[in-house]
Amino acid sequence: MRILIYAAATALKSLWHEKWINLLAVLSISIGLLIISAFLTISQNLDSVLKRWSKDFGLIVYLNEGLNRETEDILRDFFQHDSDLASVKYISKDQALQDLRKIMGKQSLALEVFENNPLPASFELTLKRELLNPVLVERKAAEIRHLTGVEDVQYGEKWLSSLSTLANTMKVSAIFLGSAIFIAIAFITYSTIKIFFYRRKDEIETLKLLGATRTFIRLPFLLEGLLIGLLASIVSSLGLFGIYSLIMNKISEFLPSINIIMTPLPIKTYFPAILAGTFMSFIGSIIAVGKIRY
Repeated sequence: MRILIYAAATALKSLWHEKWINLLAVLSISIGLLIISAFLTISQNLDSVLKRWSKDFGLIVYLNEGLNRETEDILRDFFQHDSDLASVKYISKDQALQDLRKIMGKQSLALEVFENNPLPASFELTLKRELLNPVLVERKAAEIRHLTGVEDVQYGEKWLSSLSTLANTMKVSAIFLGSAIFIAIAFITYSTIKIFFYRRKDEIETLKLLGATRTFIRLPFLLEGLLIGLLASIVSSLGLFGIYSLIMNKISEFLPSINIIMTPLPIKTYFPAILAGTFMSFIGSIIAVGKIRY
């Protein structure tokens, strides 16, 4: 316990004594953490948009003109027993025309030129959330197109494909960027601890002559690396919170559509970021202490 107290006191004293080097290290690490946190936040928001959109996403199955009631009932029964579908809604020709009139409003007078109802009957099929994948949706649409009585199947394939591709790209980018930043943070901490070690070489030689163990000498450096990572993580989390609050509270006033993409970030999501940054820096200090010979 006395060794730990000594190590903590020595680490804190060194942080203040070498404040400018430590400040530079903290700022450098916090910028890296802020970049990766921003990437992960954007990726999380894209996933959130995808999940929210999946609640209303589905296939619109247009039926052949003049299809008899028996065939419609067969299709309805088939869809209701399909395990891939969350809900099934039948839209008759008359209902489709009424819905179109409501959407068009005063411009619905243009529909009077048609002697007969030009709209087909249809089924609105909502897919289960886990099937919201461009390949699976396209495969499902192709299966339904081959059913008897089906004229066409439509869905937002371009929007779904683009959003899914963007979300996957962000995830892959975050992995590569995270790996690069992890190496950078470990290297910054490694270099900082190594500088401190050589600056205190005379003190370390004195401790060795007094019979201090390797653990006794190394522990302050390990704690110092951990504290540098902790401070940098806190700074980056505060920076992310500030930027996010600015976007949600100020920029959304001029660009309301951003609220569709951005969702409130829970406070609990900041804690893993703080732990991750602290861990990365601690790894760098372990490597530094392990490579130094004395």
